[in-house]
Amino acid sequence: MSPNINLALELLPLQLWNTLYMVFTSTFFAVLIGLPIGVILTITDKGHIKENPGLYKALEFIVNVGRSFPFAILLVALIPFTRWLVGTSLGTSASIVPLTIAAIPFVARLIEMSLKEVDPHILEAAIVMGSTPWQIIKKVLLQEALPSILSAVTLTLVNLIGYSAMAGLVGGGGLGQVAIQYGYHRFNTFIMGATVILLILLVQGVQWVGNRAVQSILKKRGKRP
Repeated sequence: MSPNINLALELLPLQLWNTLYMVFTSTFFAVLIGLPIGVILTITDKGHIKENPGLYKALEFIVNVGRSFPFAILLVALIPFTRWLVGTSLGTSASIVPLTIAAIPFVARLIEMSLKEVDPHILEAAIVMGSTPWQIIKKVLLQEALPSILSAVTLTLVNLIGYSAMAGLVGGGGLGQVAIQYGYHRFNTFIMGATVILLILLVQGVQWVGNRAVQSILKKRGKRP
């Protein structure tokens, strides 16, 4: 067996796991924080159940600023905060911090868009029936928008796979670090190619699972995917 294949078998399984760990953990925390922000953006917008122009504009400004930050700059800017929070700015656990912060405004905006796609007639019917704001959020907005929300989570996962590769530039671990450290710096085209193929397969796998989940929900509701 060639040295390149041995090196790939030694490095890639562990770093694939590290990438999965970074991406899924970051997505979990981004959704945990971004979902409530998206809900608040929706219900405080003009004409919605808890209209509040001041709060909406303040949150919208924060989300827009967060989305406008290039990830490479955010990655470096957050090094002191990451070091304070987890004790180091290197490694897979440290990478979760900038990945999560980068994804939160992205998730919040996608959730807002998903919730605003809910049929206003369904919303009006819930209001007429005397539903409380919490009941409308939980039983109308989130349930009706669930397929779209799942699509948003899938898109977030795909984007974070790309961001995790970029985190390898500053010692973030994962497949990105393998591609840079062994593929680029050591001019090893085999390792570089193997890493790229793994990343492509990972993206395709996540997208396939996400699409299947959305189709399953739509099928249960009697709608065409």
